[in-house]
Amino acid sequence: MANEDIQKLTIGKAINLGLRRSMEANNRVIVMGEDVGKLGGVFRITDGLQKDFGEQRVLDTPLAESGIIGTAVGLAVRGFRPVCEIQFEGFIFPGFDQIVSQVAKLHYRTQGKVKMPIVIRVPFGGGIGAVEHHSESPESLFAHVAGLKVVAVSNAVDAYWGIQQAIDSDDPILFFEPKRLYHSGAMRTEVDTTATPDPLFKSRVVRPGDSVTVVAYGPSVKVALDAATAAEEEGKSLEVIDLRTLSPLDLGPVFESVRKTGRLIALSEAPSESSLTSEIAARVQQECFYSLEAPVLRVTGFDTPYPPAKLEEHYLPDLDRVLHAVDRSLGW
Repeated sequence: MANEDIQKLTIGKAINLGLRRSMEANNRVIVMGEDVGKLGGVFRITDGLQKDFGEQRVLDTPLAESGIIGTAVGLAVRGFRPVCEIQFEGFIFPGFDQIVSQVAKLHYRTQGKVKMPIVIRVPFGGGIGAVEHHSESPESLFAHVAGLKVVAVSNAVDAYWGIQQAIDSDDPILFFEPKRLYHSGAMRTEVDTTATPDPLFKSRVVRPGDSVTVVAYGPSVKVALDAATAAEEEGKSLEVIDLRTLSPLDLGPVFESVRKTGRLIALSEAPSESSLTSEIAARVQQECFYSLEAPVLRVTGFDTPYPPAKLEEHYLPDLDRVLHAVDRSLGW
């Protein structure tokens, strides 16, 4: 007999189910954003929620990110738990002022009297053949801001539990979702909906190894795992770590791994300049200097605006670029 508590889900379906569970558990949870209601979102992540919970809890908003975030601030002050969808990551910047000046600061400014239990869902990353402002990776900008927490999921289990944990948190959380993996059959995973989830703000070793440590997050985790499989055929053992949360960074497992392997590759779609991979490289150098057998290497997007769709395969870090970095590190 099949266990009804275990479902095989894509990342997109996992987020949808997680949202549904949170809305069932707490009638103060409100989903809002452009086209999230009748359409179910451009990626259909909120599909069916307005039908089941009504237009007062799943709100189709005007095309105005500053208005979406500003309204969420008011709702949070009144005791609601708004979940805002930013349709594409490149559209978030009209709401940037509200996020960094209000959402991130009100708890501190009021000495804890006002909480901001706001979740801002952000589809991010490339690989879908989209036009300008639809394929970017702005997560480093928000990880830099005190008062915000930043999560980046890479699989259906973390997507299902993570969105619920984020909604339950009294802190504002930006929840970055790898859009090109939303409906990937290859990423369909069994999710035990009765399990005890891992803590939200902890990184995880997702593949053990002892030759080179590869740290990644979001859509880059799949690239790292594919590279580890390919490297194994050449007798190289890559340990892959999924950061899961970008602020606060849990680098304890990374330090432990680097002390074992002596080598680190930091992988991300975002440009390398002043990025999360920069922070990882600096922190590992501080904590693991005497364990390093080679410089920390980074495999990232380029320090350019995201290119037209025909060129994105050259821009995005892929298996070959990771394997080249592995060879450089082992050849040092």
